[in-house]
Amino acid sequence: MLSSYGERWIAERKLAPRSRQGYEYLFSLHIEPHLGRLTLGAVQPATIRAWRRKLLAGGTPEPQAVKAYALLRAIFSTAVKEDEIIRQNPCRISGYDRYHTPERPTATIAQVFALADAMPSRFSALIVVAALSGLRWGELAALRRLDVDLAAGLVRVPRKLAVLKSRIEFGPPKSEAGVRVVALPDAAVAALRVHLAAFVDDIPGALIFTGEKGGVLRSSSFGSAVRWRATVARLGLPEFHFHDLRHTGNTLAASSGASTRELMHRMGHSTMRAALIYQHATSERDREIRLSDGPADRQAVRQEGRRPEEGGRAARRLS
Repeated sequence: MLSSYGERWIAERKLAPRSRQGYEYLFSLHIEPHLGRLTLGAVQPATIRAWRRKLLAGGTPEPQAVKAYALLRAIFSTAVKEDEIIRQNPCRISGYDRYHTPERPTATIAQVFALADAMPSRFSALIVVAALSGLRWGELAALRRLDVDLAAGLVRVPRKLAVLKSRIEFGPPKSEAGVRVVALPDAAVAALRVHLAAFVDDIPGALIFTGEKGGVLRSSSFGSAVRWRATVARLGLPEFHFHDLRHTGNTLAASSGASTRELMHRMGHSTMRAALIYQHATSERDREIRLSDGPADRQAVRQEGRRPEEGGRAARRLS
């Protein structure tokens, strides 16, 4: 039965606790109730198409359907290649492993600092560091004094915080590539220096970013504590999520001319896919800017006594 095979598959995988919890959730909610009583050999591509239609018709968001399909495909892949229970993977339908992701917003440098200023003082540096380092929420929440070298302007990322159903847990980053050292710009170093002096105990293992009462920083309570939605809307950033600060930081790094390998390291990714997306997006934007560089723009540049390319270099240095 698919039910018992899938549950055993998840139990036997070497997974981070958060990933295991996610797989268990997807399997129990989207796969087992619909396909669990079938034998592996009874599941055919037509079965998969009918299952997906049923999920979407029942209100399952497309991203969740795609994740459930990817999990099911991985389970069947093991059944084919390792256990040799069946000959072919029924999850071989073109397009089922992808969904359209709307472009997420990015903030300008001015908006990042305006957002930081609008936060309660203990969260101001969190905003600046998130935007200028590109670290994930869980990585930021796990940072300790010993992970930061203010003199060198570096932050080590040796672990992350995962919030599970009944507990919180510190563990290694999402992948081996997530263990990295990230260089911080001067503005982030300055914000951290003020924050450390005001809010962090003077011991190496002290958490840098904590909640209102000094406990572990939790995403579930952060938004309401800082009135996030109202604040970002007031600053002209409607629908801006905290994770979009990471998106902003990655965009800034790509626009500064970082190589694919440098972006992969900074972002903590082991594959080139995300880095190439950022590089493509910034190159397209650069092309738009160049095409919009009309006579009025050139005249303004000449009045300032600079060649157009000099203005571009100055902007890159600022970013």
